[in-house]
Amino acid sequence: MTTKIVLDVDTGIDDTLAILTACRAPEVELLACTTTWGNIDVSQAARNTAYVLDLAGRADVPVARGAEGPYLGGEVVDFATHVHGDDGQGGCADPRYVPALAPESAVELLLRLGREHAGELEIVAVGPLTNLAHALDADPGLPSRVRGVTIMGGTSFVPGNVTPAAEANIWHDPEAAQRVFEASWPVTMVGLDVTMRSRVTDDHRARLAAGGRASRYAADILDFYLGFYEGVTGERASANHDALALGVACGLVETLVAPVVGVEIDTTHGPDRGRTVADLRGMWRGWPAVEGARHRVVLEVRPGFEERMVDLIAGGPDQSSR
Repeated sequence: MTTKIVLDVDTGIDDTLAILTACRAPEVELLACTTTWGNIDVSQAARNTAYVLDLAGRADVPVARGAEGPYLGGEVVDFATHVHGDDGQGGCADPRYVPALAPESAVELLLRLGREHAGELEIVAVGPLTNLAHALDADPGLPSRVRGVTIMGGTSFVPGNVTPAAEANIWHDPEAAQRVFEASWPVTMVGLDVTMRSRVTDDHRARLAAGGRASRYAADILDFYLGFYEGVTGERASANHDALALGVACGLVETLVAPVVGVEIDTTHGPDRGRTVADLRGMWRGWPAVEGARHRVVLEVRPGFEERMVDLIAGGPDQSSR
């Protein structure tokens, strides 16, 4: 069985790994990519996304440009160019590349695919949740037509990665995140509790470098990412954030502990802004069912997903038109 996926991305380096995995995995039917601000500005995110799809031989996948900034307006607080490079691709993006983007906006595309694939569509959102919040405003009935939403974001038992309390995607736009979490669709939160434990190493990078054009590109951009993480953890081993969220969404990785609970987003302007407040009190009773809960919080997955990811990317056919 395959899962019909829309990837909502702010295409930095880990988004690229998720896109390439989605293109290669037989379990995934990648219908479209929508782009948002976050790691970089939305125009560069759209350019990067289209370029990576082209490298993977999937230029047929539509790419729709979405939100330029936060859900409620105001200034963009910060991009993550120190993590992903000024171009979001560790300095490897082709500045001459002109993407052919979808005529629809990200919201229009999400709503259309929700209608066309009612009950089957999984939205995998690995950047700030601004596009999804606007889609809910445009069509409050969208949750009834979507199978579920899987997000890379949040944290439960481990510290944040942009503040002590908050993970970057949620912190960038807490109001959008709260809008998404309060909607009636089921949400799976794949946060730092598991993504920081899925490590991509120089050994993985060497295997990617021995693959085809798209695989070699992944190896090139990972050099920058591994260098950043070396400064954070002291090891040249990066977290595998976005691809792991995709893997959870389409069954490429088994979840071992993933209680369904209630989650609230801190939208105050104090030190906890962007914190994901999950009600995990049931851990002391073996995670009993919580009436009315619809947020699945992934706390533990079976190890080894990064091996499958590298095998998929490195072993895929090199069909690029580039």
